Amino acid sequence: MQVEIKPSDLFYKYQRKKENLDVPKFSGKPDPEFFDRDDLYEIIPMFEAVMSTLEITDGELLNKMEEILIYELPRSISSREDVFDCLVDSGRAILGR
Repeated sequence: MQVEIKPSDLFYKYQRKKENLDVPKFSGKPDPEFFDRDDLYEIIPMFEAVMSTLEITDGELLNKMEEILIYELPRSISSREDVFDCLVDSGRAILGR
């Protein structure tokens, strides 16, 4: 299942760091590159991958994932693959899986 997320689907507003537009984004593991939590162009592919892995398109879960990323996930978790794993685990916990 491939989930597509638009900026309007997100609750929070993120910067559009156009200078990083050509930098490859998260497309799956392994990916030890730094994850920029403030860049819309990093956020969307990450949430698409998480929601696709969870096989869910629920907007409420997407918004909960945003809150986890912004308020709960320690900044020390900074690689794309680690952020992905944490968000998937959090999503599964929310869904009771």
